[in-house]
Amino acid sequence: MVGAGERRLSRLKVRVGFTPVEQVAAPLGIVIDVLRATSTICQALASGFERVVCVGEIDDARALAGPGVALAGERGNFRIDGFDFGNSPREFTGSDPLTVATTLVLTTTNGTRLLLAAAARCEEVIVASLLNFDAVVDAARRVDEVAVLCAGVEGAFAIDDAYVAGRIAGALGGEPDDAAVAAVRLAEAFATNEAGIGGGVSAANIRNAGLDDDIPFCAHESVLDVLPRVVARSASAVEIATSSRP
Repeated sequence: MVGAGERRLSRLKVRVGFTPVEQVAAPLGIVIDVLRATSTICQALASGFERVVCVGEIDDARALAGPGVALAGERGNFRIDGFDFGNSPREFTGSDPLTVATTLVLTTTNGTRLLLAAAARCEEVIVASLLNFDAVVDAARRVDEVAVLCAGVEGAFAIDDAYVAGRIAGALGGEPDDAAVAAVRLAEAFATNEAGIGGGVSAANIRNAGLDDDIPFCAHESVLDVLPRVVARSASAVEIATSSRP
């Protein structure tokens, strides 16, 4: 006999947007920029920051500077001049950021812009990476429809984000759209997480910037029990805070 929980999960509609221009929407948006913005957000919150404020532009980030605030971001995978951090999740391990700041302001080439766009069209938005994979899947199973949104690279398809979207869609099952089916099949083609996120243009760009170690770091799965959510939003910024998995 099929239980109520299984019946609910079988009705879960799973949509995937491979690029930001597709503007896929659902009541719950799951945003992925595994290399590296969403991995960095998860790690920064796990390390002790109380909130991460994501903005699209460098000037918007600088305008939020002040006591208790650290600035983080990249353009072309390199740290922005004058910022405290770049966009490597490894920068937020092995230290206590609370001695410096409780708020991290982050701007990146792809991921923070997608978070702003997702917050404008989804009722709820959560931040997904492989680092917090189990927490994301657990949360998504509690709703009826999700949009799994990939940041891509400057508006184009990126295999690393598509791989993570496929892993999430595969774990959820339910009623996938064609893009979700394609993402699942893509993910199944790779033997490991590192292979899945490490073979595309995003990974090549990171290696060219001398940040090779970010790739295996971001490939670690379910090592963080945090669920970053958008808790406030405006036209130019979204505030993200975290909770343990529901």
